[in-house]
Amino acid sequence: MKYLGIEPEVLKIAVFDFTGCEGCELQLANKEETVADFLKVLDVVNFREISSVEGDDYDIALIEGAVTRGDEITRLIQIRKQARLLVALGSCACFGGVNRLKNVLDLNKVNREVYGKDPKETLPARAIKEIVPVDLEIPGCPINKDELERIVQHLIWDIPFQFPVYPVCFECKQRYTTCIFELGQLCLGPITRGGCNAPCPAGGLGCYGCRGPAADPNYSEFFTIARERGYKKKELDEHFNFFGGFEGVG
Repeated sequence: MKYLGIEPEVLKIAVFDFTGCEGCELQLANKEETVADFLKVLDVVNFREISSVEGDDYDIALIEGAVTRGDEITRLIQIRKQARLLVALGSCACFGGVNRLKNVLDLNKVNREVYGKDPKETLPARAIKEIVPVDLEIPGCPINKDELERIVQHLIWDIPFQFPVYPVCFECKQRYTTCIFELGQLCLGPITRGGCNAPCPAGGLGCYGCRGPAADPNYSEFFTIARERGYKKKELDEHFNFFGGFEGVG
């Protein structure tokens, strides 16, 4: 398929899932109005959600999920050796995601309680970049399909792309969404990277920061506002730790 009369390079892409719900992978196959054109410009050689083909000749590896087992570490290192570009797909791959919540627990004790005499191997959840170098991170829970398509266009046709530097609050204002703080809920929208089109606040749910910090977040002002409205450290920590993108903030 030509673009501006130029035949683009057909990139070989492989999609791999680690510890996660595979919701970000499903986003790749969703949005029926564009999925056919989206797949035309790609040579998908490995993607369990849509095909039984398992090729190992790929240029770009999209990784969904966190790393929580020893065999995943070995597998990820091998994928990194093969891929020209390695992309962390979604909050679990970028930050550890909700899986990271278990890191504060006694994993051996929990393992015994859940599995009894048949314990499973488990390690503290880690983001992909904590194991191997990552060329690009696409955050979100799940990722935003429109954003991913623009990134693929950037990789194939070199169409300029830049992640938003503004926070989620900016997109709430664009959508005329009533501020979640005004509705009596805690929301990380003022300090979370935009680009998702703010679906959670539009649905009446405060932002939990699945896309990680915005550029140059004003934490001081955010904490001032949150505490003025009566939110305690426990509530703030629950939000900051939920997806792992704000680890250490608070």
